[in-house]
Amino acid sequence: MTAAHPRPEVTSSRVPRARLVLILAALTMVGPFTIDAIFPAFEVMGHELGADKVAMQQTMSVYLVAFAVASLFHGSLSDALGRRPVIIAGSLLYAVTSAVCALAPNLPMLLGARAAQGLVAGAGMIVGRTVVRDLFDGAHAQRFMSHISMIFAVAPALAPIVGGWILGWGSWRTIFWVLAAYGLVLVALTLTSLPETHPADRRVAFHPRLLLASFASAAGDGGVLRLSSAIALNFGALFLYISSAPAIVVDHLHLGERDFGVLFVPLVLTMMVGSFLTGRLAGRVRQGVFVLSGFAIALAGGVFAFAYQSLVDVPTVAWTVVPAATASLGVSLVFPILTIALLDLRPRERGAVSSFQSFLSTCLNAVVAGVLSPLVSGSLTTLALVAGAMTAGALALWWWHRARTHAKALRHDDHVHIEGLAPEPTDQL
Repeated sequence: MTAAHPRPEVTSSRVPRARLVLILAALTMVGPFTIDAIFPAFEVMGHELGADKVAMQQTMSVYLVAFAVASLFHGSLSDALGRRPVIIAGSLLYAVTSAVCALAPNLPMLLGARAAQGLVAGAGMIVGRTVVRDLFDGAHAQRFMSHISMIFAVAPALAPIVGGWILGWGSWRTIFWVLAAYGLVLVALTLTSLPETHPADRRVAFHPRLLLASFASAAGDGGVLRLSSAIALNFGALFLYISSAPAIVVDHLHLGERDFGVLFVPLVLTMMVGSFLTGRLAGRVRQGVFVLSGFAIALAGGVFAFAYQSLVDVPTVAWTVVPAATASLGVSLVFPILTIALLDLRPRERGAVSSFQSFLSTCLNAVVAGVLSPLVSGSLTTLALVAGAMTAGALALWWWHRARTHAKALRHDDHVHIEGLAPEPTDQL
């Protein structure tokens, strides 16, 4: 058996690789579609529900807070019950809660339904990433994750465009009905095409007390905390642009509700390019080069954005979109590598580690959407400065983790030399 192929003991059937990529990518697309598809409808929803722009931003915040809390449990539940049952239950409940959103008569009811939606929406994304690591090792896991990321990249660009189209022939409620139908499609795909990758003999009993202890242990693990925080800040810089899309497109660029593609299409193109490069060059280029390149590209875009927005009075579409696109490219280069490295820190607790990382990232995204975006989106200069600072923070955390990893490896090498043993090679970030 080689790491290039799925491990035979964890697959009950042979599923074509391309189909597996599509299914897992479809599961991870739930998050972006749930957030981004309603952006074009913000103004219409606000008028109908009597809510201002700040109140409408909270439809994202309550979703993300609930998503963060529930993400603590999805991975651990899949460690105990198996991957398929958690994905199927999460997708089914996602369809139900999306329907409740569509029927909400007022803003408080909508916020409650969005919170319920957030509790179940992360099951597919979190457990899906664990499925990849169940099946593949090393460069093959990185390559497979990059394929998923390349398809997943379509979601942030496609969601607001689809939302605008739906709004053209329906209403904002129709968007949620479409999301409900998407949840049912995911249930059907999982039932018919996704194998169970976590067999019964590898499962760990689910105990809330042990779960809290596991998360406390993960939070106290310096490596887990550093890499999880780096991933969260790196994506948070991009999410600041995404969550500020209504202000960028409508207020600053003076475009309409069907013009969100001018911001999101470049995001998908750059993310697809980055994911393609990561998959194509996996095993050929050192992982540290990929990570450093991703951070450097994102920082360069942030510096340009700050300088440009400081010098012009009326921003143009092209030069306003460039920093968001470079952040997207940086995320796509960095995310697959850091995610695999994070999951490898605790091989027997991958579900719990994936949940912890998702919790941390989603908590930050909730702050970005509910606090940072309303505060900074009124000025493109301030927005660029804050996004750049988040990327710089992610780079600093990764560099710190890299230095600690190298120092630990050197101490290990010195020890085995003293014992008269040959040191084992290490694949470090």
